[in-house]
Amino acid sequence: MLLPQDRLYTIEDYWSVSKEDQHMELIDGHIYYMAPPSRIHQKILGSIFAKISQYIDEHDGSCEVYPAPFAVQLKEEEHTIVEPDISVICDPNKLTERGCTGAPDWIIEIVSPSNSSHDYVWKLNKYLNAGVQEYWIVDPRDCSVHVYQFDNKNTRLTSYTFHDTIKAGLYDNLYIDFTKFL
Repeated sequence: MLLPQDRLYTIEDYWSVSKEDQHMELIDGHIYYMAPPSRIHQKILGSIFAKISQYIDEHDGSCEVYPAPFAVQLKEEEHTIVEPDISVICDPNKLTERGCTGAPDWIIEIVSPSNSSHDYVWKLNKYLNAGVQEYWIVDPRDCSVHVYQFDNKNTRLTSYTFHDTIKAGLYDNLYIDFTKFL
């Protein structure tokens, strides 16, 4: 079921739509439908998710990692639910049966051509304001990775390419090798 786009929607509206029928996000009361991801998008997502998951398991970590689709309501009072490609949550009190309420500690988005402005502008600002600590934007089109680290509303950006191995800021010795995606 598609929702008409001529009004603002609530969290309840978002949950009333079958997610089996439609992949969508609710940002500031507006519904955004998303196209199915490409093969390379899924390959990158699967590899990064597996690496993070394996690291957490091997180090008996308390954080949990979830791949999309996984609903994240950044703030309880907002009409926004996003579905980051990868979410790492270290506070178990934020986890619910429906997903996560509150800011994940680390979010990774893999850019799709149809939604690049969402990842680079809208979500960047949403994640910064919600309290996400680290946000990676992986762009397969230009083989780049932009790592944002947020600290008390200050932003530090470091840019990489798929020729790099990137250290996760959340962990002391977790590295993601992007050369395998070239």
